Amino acid sequence: MSEQERRPETDGRDFADAMWSVPSYLLAGMAVYGGIGWLLDRWLDMSAFFPIGIVLGLVLAGYAVYRRHGR
Repeated sequence: MSEQERRPETDGRDFADAMWSVPSYLLAGMAVYGGIGWLLDRWLDMSAFFPIGIVLGLVLAGYAVYRRHGR
C-alpha cells in the first residue's frame, strides 16, 4: 500500500504490529538459540553453550528487529 493510499485508521495498526513483533522476535531468538545451546550442553556434557545460545539469540534477534523496523 503506498503512502497516498494509506488511511488514518490503518496507521495505528502498523505501530501495534511492531509493538507485538519486536518482543516476539526477541523471545523467539532466545528460545531457539537457547534451546540449541541446551541440547549441545546435554550432548557434550558441558554448561557453556546454553548461556552463549541465549545471548547469541538475543543479538541475532535484535539485528533482525533492526533490519525490519529500524530502517
